[in-house]
Amino acid sequence: MLGLAIQLRDRGHDIIFATNGHYQDVVRDNSLPFESLGDEEEFIQCVSNPDLWNPRKAFPHLFDSLKAVLPRQYEIHKRLSASGPIIGITNCLGLGALMAQDVLNIPVVTLHLQPAVLWSDIDPPALLGINGPRWFNRLLLWSGEKFAIDPVVCPFMNRWRSDHNLPPIRNTMRWWNSPFGVLCMFPQWYAKPQSDWPRNLIQTDFPLWNNRSDQRLDWEVESFLASGDAPIVFTPGSGNIHGRAFFQAAVKACVALNRRAILLSEFAEHIPKSLPPGIVHFSYVPLDQLLPRSAAFVHHGGIGSTSQAILAGIPQLLTPLAHDQFDNAHRAKTFGISETIPMSKLNSRKLKTALSSLLTNPSIIAKCEDYSVRLQSRDGLTRSAIAIEELAAKPTTFRTTSLN
Repeated sequence: MLGLAIQLRDRGHDIIFATNGHYQDVVRDNSLPFESLGDEEEFIQCVSNPDLWNPRKAFPHLFDSLKAVLPRQYEIHKRLSASGPIIGITNCLGLGALMAQDVLNIPVVTLHLQPAVLWSDIDPPALLGINGPRWFNRLLLWSGEKFAIDPVVCPFMNRWRSDHNLPPIRNTMRWWNSPFGVLCMFPQWYAKPQSDWPRNLIQTDFPLWNNRSDQRLDWEVESFLASGDAPIVFTPGSGNIHGRAFFQAAVKACVALNRRAILLSEFAEHIPKSLPPGIVHFSYVPLDQLLPRSAAFVHHGGIGSTSQAILAGIPQLLTPLAHDQFDNAHRAKTFGISETIPMSKLNSRKLKTALSSLLTNPSIIAKCEDYSVRLQSRDGLTRSAIAIEELAAKPTTFRTTSLN
């Protein structure tokens, strides 16, 4: 979302970016006003809990971590709207913003970066690493909402809604789609539009934004890339503080394959202390500069990492843990550009075998190149900014409702 905020600012709009204090430096480094939604301690508490990466416990843990933030989201919208008309842009967990919309009639756009959060009976997302016939996937989605999402969200939100004489929520995955507008930042070839998606949905393209992409690579990174064959890049996710076993398996597999590697993580304590020659650790490198000079990308399956690997045209090995990652892994494998090993089953032997196949499979390499062409225009941010401007031109009086 930060890339979209910068794009809107550069198009002449006043932007205030609200997120956890852990990210305030990168927001301010990009010259955006910042509002804190929780502090660094709360962030560490959230990401330190292994439940965040358990496919069955992840959502309850995440929502429990956000409960204190939602009223803050609401108050920010209320305060800013007192000075004039505003539009909120939020992800599917911005339920405080959606409350401000329902109570105060402040227009809010729901921004989806991944198709896994869209309810569909016709084409349900692939969840939990289990994919079967459509009826089975539909049952999984229904069960996930009924038993994992609604029991967590609805009691909390409906008490709040009752205080404002608003109708209750019964289907969270339908309600978090704003009646004002829904913006999906992924292309139609990645997730085909479905007739049971929200009617007010606008689909654009991947944002393909990385912090510091407009700067030259650090000399240590440039020196390593220039000193040998293209490396394999590994990351378990920018917020994953439990990557020790992942990196240990990565090092062993690359030694066995005699391949160079880059390990990406801001949590250096989970990197093996003594790395073999040809394997290095960096806390951060912009993926759109790094991946085109890499041989393959091994990652958790977040939508940003997945789309950056597609742009780079390199094979990817996805190691999903929770959230939307299994759905992204399923789509990438369907396109013929990746392999998947769930993180719970990952070890150096499986990693070595999968990478050996990926790096030598001409069909996968050719398909990676074909799909890369689809993203070369890199216009997702521009198209999304224009879509929001068009929504902003709409009348701001609209019917809010409980989407049950």
